[in-house]
Amino acid sequence: MILSGVSWMVPAGSCGAILGPNGSGKSTLVRVIMGQIWPTNGSVRVLGEPFGETDLNELRQSIRLVQTASVVEFDAEETAARVVLTGFFGTVGLFREITPSMERRARTLLAHVGLAAEADQPFKTLSSGERIRCLIARALVVQPRLLILDEPTAGLDLLAREQVLATIHQLVSTGRNRPAVLMITHHVEELMPETTEVLVLKDGQVAASGSPGKVLTSKTLSTVYNCPVKVTRHGGRFWWRVESSAWKKVARTYR
Repeated sequence: MILSGVSWMVPAGSCGAILGPNGSGKSTLVRVIMGQIWPTNGSVRVLGEPFGETDLNELRQSIRLVQTASVVEFDAEETAARVVLTGFFGTVGLFREITPSMERRARTLLAHVGLAAEADQPFKTLSSGERIRCLIARALVVQPRLLILDEPTAGLDLLAREQVLATIHQLVSTGRNRPAVLMITHHVEELMPETTEVLVLKDGQVAASGSPGKVLTSKTLSTVYNCPVKVTRHGGRFWWRVESSAWKKVARTYR
């Protein structure tokens, strides 16, 4: 079994998070939510629509996925603004007529994510962090009801990571009709202060589920990650660390 006994619910318009070690089933669960994989047992309901009674192609119009390790590659010379515009059609390139209102919305969202000055730059010239923020703007042009962020800060340096997190925070903390946001991450410090539901997976099963304060504890995460983890909370964010004094013990778990 890749996933077994997973039961989880995230309220509409809220912010949820999925954590877990490599191979725990996070990406598989996302593929189930996206309707790309059909579970052999159980039921799935996304945005109130039960799988098996719903047109998944239509449902996917209300869902957007942003991930750093995407198989999608845009034309190297396409500008940031034009990449955002492809979000209206869910395509890699632009093959339909762009209306003035689409153009205005794309540039408004680029400004919203801090990229107004880069709107006419080739996408290939953007930094890794700028590309992620551009893809978040692309996902938002259609005002999705569910936004899934799959390790959006992977490979970013400190400033780029915080810029992406600040962009996400602005999204989930302001505005009307904001989407439900589902963050998949390896790092507790990347969870938004607005996160209300956390699911921790281990070996394809639920290791812990509930509010961040209930789930993100030293005891729970030490068990899940099989190493001595210390969890603290500061400024509305959770932080964790493994003391260097525990490195010998940690190293032995990989022998």
